[in-house]
Amino acid sequence: MNFWTISIGVVAAAVTAIMMGYTLVGYVMLALLAASILLFYRLPILKFTGEVKVELDKCSWPWDPNQTGFKKYKELIESTVVVIISVVLLGGFVTTCDWLLNHLAGFLTGARIVR
Repeated sequence: MNFWTISIGVVAAAVTAIMMGYTLVGYVMLALLAASILLFYRLPILKFTGEVKVELDKCSWPWDPNQTGFKKYKELIESTVVVIISVVLLGGFVTTCDWLLNHLAGFLTGARIVR
């Protein structure tokens, strides 16, 4: 039997225990299963987290760590404002196009516009 066959059996036993009223036993079994899965995959997990840390160290964050106070987040705030304005403008453009096309299609087909 392999690891996943045993895992499925443990999950089935835990669910059965919980359904029969032995909730503590079921939860302990599920916790042990989660711990065993983490131990089984510990090397890939550690490798992945190490690679994530290396990549995040390469990133350029939108604040200067040498500055303090409100100036520290100036670029972050400006970028956020640009994104909010862009979303509002795009939403207005899409809404206007939808309204115009709806009325054009209604005019061409003689259909009533549903609101």
